[in-house]
Amino acid sequence: MAQLIQALVLGLLIGGVYALMASGLTLIFGVMQIINIAQGAFLILVATFTWWLWRETGIDPILASVITTPLMFGLGWLLYRLVVSRIKGQSPSMSVLLTFGIALVIEGVLNVVAGNKFKSATPSYFEESFTVGSIHLPKPQVYGFLAALVVLAGLYLVLTRTWTGRAIRAVSQNPSAAALVGVSAAGTAALAFALGSASAGVGGSILSVLYPFFPASHYDWISRLLGIVVLGGMGSLPGAMVGALILGLAETLTATYGSLRWSTLVFYLVIMVVLLARPQGLFGARLREDGVAA
Repeated sequence: MAQLIQALVLGLLIGGVYALMASGLTLIFGVMQIINIAQGAFLILVATFTWWLWRETGIDPILASVITTPLMFGLGWLLYRLVVSRIKGQSPSMSVLLTFGIALVIEGVLNVVAGNKFKSATPSYFEESFTVGSIHLPKPQVYGFLAALVVLAGLYLVLTRTWTGRAIRAVSQNPSAAALVGVSAAGTAALAFALGSASAGVGGSILSVLYPFFPASHYDWISRLLGIVVLGGMGSLPGAMVGALILGLAETLTATYGSLRWSTLVFYLVIMVVLLARPQGLFGARLREDGVAA
């Protein structure tokens, strides 16, 4: 029983971090219908910068998100204004090609600047755990989960309790009606892209502690994030959170009672099974062939 409880708790801790990483991707898609393939590269970019900060200055990798988050907000805002906004109104495939190009540029720069070897930040508490009865909880996972929880709660408050958040939700649901009441679609889209990028500022800092990484590992991360977002329903923030928790639990239960080598396979099997029963995802709306909600 203790082993099962420990596996469930670890699954929730990992799922919480996945939810944070996927929140930016689903926010950007929900507002702009843009599939940001570069989100995985953003995570690796931040993880590399966090690793460098930790090694050179000793700053705690997770606390370094105080530095990386505003930097990623600014980078996201600039990328939208200078590059992404130029494909506004074009087919979704253009956004995939463009953001994939951005990801390749980031990978290339990281290969030149930081090298292509695996890296991981290992602060002093890296191998320590909290003990509750017979349950052992690794401190890095606990700290990462708490950081993710704080950011997700802040994002929820921004989206539900502020005028800016209401504007973002209005544009995501009905851009034309939002424009009629004075909401700037262009400004809101830039803000949503910046917020989505800023979520990678925290997610990447946590990733630098929990997982080894190198420049090309962004392919693995974007495939996981897309899986979570599709499972939850494209553009649904609550769906991404629930999907992340389900997949986190599936991974840890497989690693505990099966093999760590099977956890990735089970991750995608769960997505396939859910989508066979509910093609629009857990929280997604069924669409007609013309793209209108059925």
